[in-house]
Amino acid sequence: MRKCKLLSAFLAVLLIFTTFISMTGCHGLVELPEFAIPENYDPDALIPGSFGKEEKMEISFWAKNENNATQQAVYRKAVADFEKLYPNITVNLKLYSDYNEIYKDVLKNIRTQSTPNVCITYPDHIATYNMGKNIIVPLDGLMTDEEWGLGSDKLRFDAPAKEEIVPQFLTEGVIGGVQYALPYMRSTEACYINVDMVESLGYTVPDILTWDWIWEVSEAAMALGKETKVVKDEKTGKETEVEVYKSNGQQVLIPFIYKSTDNMMIQMLKQRGAGYSTEAGEVLIFNEDTTDILYDLAEHTKSGAFSTFKISSYPGNYLNKGQCIFAVDSTAGATWMGPEAPQIDVPKDQLVSFETAVRAIPQYDVKNPQMISQGPSICIFNKQDSREVMASWLFVQYLLTNEVQIAYSQTEGYLPVTTKAHADPAYQEYLTKRGEDNDLYYYVKIDAARLLLDNLDNTFITPVFNGSANLRNASGQLIEEVCKAVNRKKEINEEFLDSTYDKITTLYHLDEIQVNNELPSKIDFDGIPKPAMVGITVFALIWLGIGAYFIFTLIKNKKMSK
Repeated sequence: MRKCKLLSAFLAVLLIFTTFISMTGCHGLVELPEFAIPENYDPDALIPGSFGKEEKMEISFWAKNENNATQQAVYRKAVADFEKLYPNITVNLKLYSDYNEIYKDVLKNIRTQSTPNVCITYPDHIATYNMGKNIIVPLDGLMTDEEWGLGSDKLRFDAPAKEEIVPQFLTEGVIGGVQYALPYMRSTEACYINVDMVESLGYTVPDILTWDWIWEVSEAAMALGKETKVVKDEKTGKETEVEVYKSNGQQVLIPFIYKSTDNMMIQMLKQRGAGYSTEAGEVLIFNEDTTDILYDLAEHTKSGAFSTFKISSYPGNYLNKGQCIFAVDSTAGATWMGPEAPQIDVPKDQLVSFETAVRAIPQYDVKNPQMISQGPSICIFNKQDSREVMASWLFVQYLLTNEVQIAYSQTEGYLPVTTKAHADPAYQEYLTKRGEDNDLYYYVKIDAARLLLDNLDNTFITPVFNGSANLRNASGQLIEEVCKAVNRKKEINEEFLDSTYDKITTLYHLDEIQVNNELPSKIDFDGIPKPAMVGITVFALIWLGIGAYFIFTLIKNKKMSK
């Protein structure tokens, strides 16, 4: 009897442990039935609910915003307007302030099949979500369906047709030859410039920036050096001497600050025609061009002419305080850039008045400009009930209507993703009102939107595969490692770079990326929260302890029986 109790306890703990692992383990093992468009789908039909009652179809929508009340209002209005058109579909909106938080929450929910129905995300993330089978709904069939496809007559709203979505943006949602996402908003990177400081140094801002010009102006600002300045405390009247830069008369000066070093490295390599990765997922980033770029950045970091967001903080804050000449950030962040920016978060007494110019990022070849296309996309998660997927598909199409696209794009420097919205008289009028109202028509925001609109043919995307998000992060970390090392007075040489390449390869598991999107050979615990990992460890220890005790007792009893 005693053996049976011990065995029962052992098996019970084993069952709990294996169940816990299955719920929190590798999201790539999940498999759902292949989605098929249901016959005779009726969005007005109620569904069987609890206690035999019929209920409305409910879908969840996870979206991201920059704590922007106007942006949140656009989402809520879109949900409310959609529900009026389809009264039997309820959309439950959940707002996040960070895309990475959405990413982590989705990964945690894939195993328990509690993912959202519709999600604002990035293609790199989608490639990871779709590690299992049929996790994300392929949209090719839905887009061309005669009854419910893009722009079909059966819809109760004026959705865009497939050919009205900007082709370059639509391509970004293709992963492994399958359309897994539709674009929601698009942006690129822009260089926001303190024109007054540039001209005070004897330069004129060109229409197309080059890296040589950026570095020349930045180094010229640093070359002027410092001087002693007497500062008087307004409260106490006490005067003190401080060292300030001659270029701006302040104690702080960083001429060039880059927000996303991921994008910086990717774009510099693209402009040089250098390797980054293949479509199949082969990593090519560790090449001679990367090495040359890092040596160059090390020199400008050493002089104080260059820094990054991770090292120094938001470039927009430095720009607005007159402590930076060139600040590279997303066009979506235009409402934070410049001393008159409507969403500025710098105290008024620290602002410096100047004219802000918006230009494309610096180029190596002005005749062949290259700039990254970025911005959120929309994907639909597969569900057991195909009607749930169809309700999600209707809502996704509604998010592409002119009403939603134009309203959301005006909250920041985003560009609508359809030519239908670009040609809409309401959007055209918006662009012509540049500067008329600082909140609604802030000139920097509209200039940022026009920048992308005028350069659609000069944009590019990077290959998307399982592991492409890691490669993207790794590319920026190379720059961060070099800049940090320079600030710590370390020598940047071949030995240092070789060691850094090895470190980054290990840190981001670049040597584990499976070419051709093959499933990984081992369980990936990325995205599992720390409490879950602690639980796994505790259960493992309990399991091993009881197992050892069980074996020890069997041996002891066996000896006693002899």
